[in-house]
Amino acid sequence: MRQQIALIVGVAAGAAVIPFVLNLLAKAYGFAGAANIGVVAPNPLPAPQATLIAALAEGVIGRDLEWTMIGIGALVGVGLILLDTTLGAMKKLRVPPLAVGIGIYLPMSATFAVVVGAVLSHWYDGRARRMPNPERAERLGTLVASGLIVGESLWGVANAGLIVGLSNEAPIRVVPDTFALAPWFGLLGFVGAIVWLYGWMLRRSAIAR
Repeated sequence: MRQQIALIVGVAAGAAVIPFVLNLLAKAYGFAGAANIGVVAPNPLPAPQATLIAALAEGVIGRDLEWTMIGIGALVGVGLILLDTTLGAMKKLRVPPLAVGIGIYLPMSATFAVVVGAVLSHWYDGRARRMPNPERAERLGTLVASGLIVGESLWGVANAGLIVGLSNEAPIRVVPDTFALAPWFGLLGFVGAIVWLYGWMLRRSAIAR
């Protein structure tokens, strides 16, 4: 009963908050494939999942859906499931069908970060198992990774609020657009923060408690 109550509260909270957030993002950035009238920032946000569902809905309503491609995708999905099941029975490297499907329709800008994160997670888990307190190390890794994801999302919404409120596409810029090294400084800062966080987690995990 408590789980069902929590689910209902989550649905109600999401329904009350998400429309305003989406409207704010649409005003600040716009979405790829949409009309995007009166958008402040010039670079629309990609929405591959919404684009996929919209294409399916338009194809069904307009009766011009590419059933051949749907059939090919279904056959590929069945083949991947059989391959993954066979490899699992042989205790070999698995090929998750869901991961393959996501990699097909999501752009590289979204999947590349996932691949890099998976490599870092594999490396960190290997180090964590050799720590005096491996459970604490894995828990810290999960918490930090979750914090990075949630923090990026919250900051994106906050930045959208600044963009709309100030009618400025870059309200907190510290260098002009002509500064060519700005992306590299940003990348170095992000990599430095990740290295520091992983080092901090490993040092905290090395303390046996």
